[in-house]
Amino acid sequence: MASADIQYISDERGETTGVIVPIALWREIESERETAYLLKSETMKRRLLEAKDRREGLPLEVVVEKLGI
Repeated sequence: MASADIQYISDERGETTGVIVPIALWREIESERETAYLLKSETMKRRLLEAKDRREGLPLEVVVEKLGI
């Protein structure tokens, strides 16, 4: 993503007070922040790494049926 896609907002003194970013970039930033937050906890870090390496699981259809959604 080009830096030209980012727009800066300035106040009357010309000081940058905000930024407008494309939604795709914002979602990426939010995802990275959430991951960083979760990785602060050693327990959550272990669980996430275990889940990442897990090969077995339930198909989505089975989960939907079990949850009744």
